[in-house]
Formats: sequence, C-alpha cells, structure tokens
Amino acid sequence: MKERFDKDLNKLKSEVESMAELALSMLVDSVESLKTLDVKMAGDVISRKDSLADMDESIEEEALRMVAIYQPMAKDLRTIAAVLKMITYLYRIGRYGKDIAGMVKSLEGKRHIAKLVEIPYMANRVADMVRDAITAFKTEDISLLNDFEERDDKLDSLRYSIFRECLTYMMEDPRNITQCSYYIMIAKYLERCGDNACKMAEKIHFMVTGERIEIK
Repeated sequence: MKERFDKDLNKLKSEVESMAELALSMLVDSVESLKTLDVKMAGDVISRKDSLADMDESIEEEALRMVAIYQPMAKDLRTIAAVLKMITYLYRIGRYGKDIAGMVKSLEGKRHIAKLVEIPYMANRVADMVRDAITAFKTEDISLLNDFEERDDKLDSLRYSIFRECLTYMMEDPRNITQCSYYIMIAKYLERCGDNACKMAEKIHFMVTGERIEIK
C-alpha cells in the first residue's frame, strides 16, 4: 500500500509541476506579448485558460481521491494539503497572465510609453519567485524560500514606482491616461502573482518542516 501511495504521490507532484509550467508560461508570454504588442501571442495565452482550469480540477480530484483511499498522515498528508493550496495559487497566476494578455488587444496599434516603465523587470522578478517556489516544492530545498519576504517587498516598491511614474505621464498628457491605467493595473496583477508565490512558499515550508510561517 505504501509503495502504491508513494507512486501516486510522485505522480500528483509531477502534475502540479506541469500546471506550474503552464501557469508560468501564461504569465511570461503575456508580458512578452505586451512588450511587443503581439496580439497573436496574446490570443494564444488566452486560449490556454481552459487547459489550466482542467488541470486545476483533475489535480484536485486526484488529491481528494488519495486522501479517501490512503488516509495519509504526517508529512504525506501535509504534502497533499500543500498540493490543494498550490493549485489554487497557480490557477490565479495563470489567470492574471490571461488578463494581461486581454489588455494587449486593447493596446493594439499604440506605442508604449517609456518602454513600459519597469513592468518587464517586475515580471522577471515574479517569474523567478514562482520558479524558485516550484523548485523548492520538487526538491524540498526550502533554503530557496529564505529571501521571499525581501523579494516581495521589492515587488511592492516596484508597483508603487510604476504607479508614481504613470501618474507623471498622465499629468503631462491626458492622452496617456488610458494606457497608463493599463500599466498600473498590470503592475498590480504582477504584485498579486508575487503574493501567490509567497503563499506557495508558506505551504511548501509547512509541507517540509511541519512548521507554519507567514511571509508578510
């Protein structure tokens, strides 16, 4: 029974990693489509939302099936609990990617202001946090999560910096208001993705150690 459980658990974790790859690809590609105003790429990101939803549902069903059949304890139970939480955070990250891609269509034909301010840089930092969280989940190396609070603080600072810069452009020329409003919203979405990476880090830490932490 234990051997079968371990096999199923490894498969479940692999499915979570696949979902993470999909969610992260949606976020990264949405920002890339924004940088180049590539409507076709944006449409491809949006088309992945159904696959993301299907993975969310199938992983949840499998995790609940495993709880019912195997009645796991201790770390095994914490791992399944982490899976159930992580797929929610990953789904949100992918959905934010879809929402960013949706804005690309509204910006079609326009020229970016100040090279998108610091949005691409902010997006890269978020993507790195998600990757590190998933690597920690896979390898159980929680040292990768040690600086998440500082990295999250940096994302907060970047969002406020983008907000202030956009306000300047809007005051200089009212024609920039709509476009800068999109930038401000995208920065908020990226900050939320960082928050979801931090929530994953909290659950992974609990999964590995049995100790709860809060990344503020």
